[in-house]
Amino acid sequence: MRQRTFGRAGWQVGGVGYGMWGMGEWSGSDDAESLASLDLAVEHGVNFFDTAQAYGDGRSERLLARLLAAHPGDRLFAATKVPPKNRRWPSRPGVPLAEVFPGDYVREYVDVSRANLGVDSIDLLQLHVWEDDWLAAGEIQRTVEELKREGSIKAFGISLNRWEPWNGVKAVRSGFVDSVQVIYNIFDQAPEDELFPACQENGVAVIARVPFDEGSLTGTLTRETRFPADDWRATYFVPENLESSVAHADALKPLVPAGMTMPEMALRFILSNSDVSTVIPGMRKARNVASNTAASDAGPLPADLVAELRKHRWDRKPTEWSQ
Repeated sequence: MRQRTFGRAGWQVGGVGYGMWGMGEWSGSDDAESLASLDLAVEHGVNFFDTAQAYGDGRSERLLARLLAAHPGDRLFAATKVPPKNRRWPSRPGVPLAEVFPGDYVREYVDVSRANLGVDSIDLLQLHVWEDDWLAAGEIQRTVEELKREGSIKAFGISLNRWEPWNGVKAVRSGFVDSVQVIYNIFDQAPEDELFPACQENGVAVIARVPFDEGSLTGTLTRETRFPADDWRATYFVPENLESSVAHADALKPLVPAGMTMPEMALRFILSNSDVSTVIPGMRKARNVASNTAASDAGPLPADLVAELRKHRWDRKPTEWSQ
């Protein structure tokens, strides 16, 4: 696994990390299969694991705790997230910080996550939603400083709302955050405009999430694809979104080089950008671990292919289904 430096924290992390949302609450998840995939990922050099208390009400965090306990000799980085108090994903402009992340509430969930993870200190604590306007209150900055000083957390980050990479630039430039987690893939290239340069200037790590656009960039979705009613993807791939996502993905298929899969191309596009510290695909099955970690080993894509893929940038605006 090729490693990268995680911003000013200085951690050496694998270019491919592990996104643990799916094993927390998506349909078809099996704990035994998830644990086997996590173990295999460690064998393949993955050392950065991203979870959240909201993923299955702590289920994903507790799975990560079992992995950490099983590998006491390996330096594995555990990143988790505090859910918004009002349980609104994404956050809404104009809603005050006090309704979403008051200091005592953040502290409460730091303790919840430490217990779930079985650790005294969380490597990276993130807020699961973010609004740059919250900086003005000053409360969250004070809370984070106290948590670091006490040793409850080592680093702090924010997870940016879907299709709003601009809504974190002020936080990055303030020196307040150590990392940002943002959607970045072949379609969603907007973080390159303003967010990535700000991160580079301020030593802030970039965690690229949703590398496969929730599945469309695997090339396996069709206009007839349907998800179980209790699966989050059923509310995301509404007919309006499914139709356009499949069309955009189909337009990419002729660009996939011989001997390469579409998921590999999608991952290597992200890894071709040195601003990215790690990318966190979901990997609930062993075959996904093997293929995704191999993409890191293969290195960046050829420059001419990257140039062609840049033409497939798809700028979207938040809607009622873009949680």
